[in-house]
Amino acid sequence: MKEDTNPDIIVDFITGQPVANMGAEANRQRVERYLIEINGYRREEVIVDAPIDVEIDGEEYRSVVDLVVQIGSRPLIAVKCAAGSMGSREREIVSAARLYATSPLPLAVVSDGSGAIVLDGATGKKIGDGLAAIPTRSEAVDLAQADPLPPVAPDRLARERLVFRSYDSMNVNVRRRDS
Repeated sequence: MKEDTNPDIIVDFITGQPVANMGAEANRQRVERYLIEINGYRREEVIVDAPIDVEIDGEEYRSVVDLVVQIGSRPLIAVKCAAGSMGSREREIVSAARLYATSPLPLAVVSDGSGAIVLDGATGKKIGDGLAAIPTRSEAVDLAQADPLPPVAPDRLARERLVFRSYDSMNVNVRRRDS
């Protein structure tokens, strides 16, 4: 019996669930494989479509971060998988890293599946280029033991929420959380 294959659906490497093969999905699959097979993370340490909720002017905006890497219960790295220019997604993922938890995640990464830009979650400054600049699991374990970054100042938090929503709402061919 021939297996039915649909080129529009692929199986997510980490979750094992079928996903639509659109937008940056193929790139995300390459990043997921890299994190697990090369950098040594465990599947349960990489959250796929990590929920993120931000309140703006009394209304809740719900979305997802493509990937969040965590050690134990501490999220450390927010990852945006881009289908096009990585540089145009830097500000979006830095905002997500600042909003995802009560304090900013130490690192924000944009990747097209072949390359990556690694950014400091607090300052937004570029600290590395290429997939090899993404910390390995052993490096992330050390990072998880450091003190958390201070929370984003309340006046800046409102701006970060607007920046995240503005960039995120322009994404096309992505899955969004239901309200």
